[in-house]
Amino acid sequence: MSQTEKLYEGKAKILYTTDDPDILLTVYKDDATAFNAQKKGQITGKGAINCQITAALYELLESLDISTHYVDCPQPDRMRVKAVTIVPVEVVVRNIAAGSLCRQTGLPEGKVLDVPLVEYYYKSDELGDPLLTRDRIFLLDLVSDSRLAQIEKMARKINQHLQSFFDQCDIILVDFKLEFGIDSQQNLLLADEISPDTCRLWDKNETDPTAKVMDKDRFRKDLGRVESAYQQVQQRVLAQIKKNDCS
Repeated sequence: MSQTEKLYEGKAKILYTTDDPDILLTVYKDDATAFNAQKKGQITGKGAINCQITAALYELLESLDISTHYVDCPQPDRMRVKAVTIVPVEVVVRNIAAGSLCRQTGLPEGKVLDVPLVEYYYKSDELGDPLLTRDRIFLLDLVSDSRLAQIEKMARKINQHLQSFFDQCDIILVDFKLEFGIDSQQNLLLADEISPDTCRLWDKNETDPTAKVMDKDRFRKDLGRVESAYQQVQQRVLAQIKKNDCS
């Protein structure tokens, strides 16, 4: 199946049509951005790493009855996905206080939340992806009440599965972003990616606040060793998937 027309280019991926109207081709890029693209750079090998991590995690989630847009990976940095209409609401699930949650609330970084926090953000680069209330979601007619309830239920279920899996990898899933899409049959599917670009991940066996970071915060905060952190996540994820398959 060959790529045809470029459909969309974002900060981290390029989306192409294919000769099958129901299937799109996603090409993962090595480009890195932070602070709503105000900071830009490159992370060597990031595209292939994130593509392979996402593929492994989506296959895992599919086996646990989570519907995703994932089809397969014809090349290390390329993923075929089902065509969906993206819901313009980004979902952030937080297990531990970090990042903007600490800046906006005064909570100390590292505080374990009694109950995972599910937040919604307007998917709009022009507006800076602002935090949304439920009333604002309905005011803007971004998604229906019933669909939002379905999204939250699915997000919490994904969090449970990923927390457990990353724990097996000796990685703490601090928080992460999800995007969802609607296919031609009106099914809700997990879309986009799950990777060190979209997750905050800490090494469970590392106490040093800088050394434990295994995600894009290394790029955001100029902590160095960005590539090796991404590679370490990939190695642990793929090794654990293989271990689970053999057991």
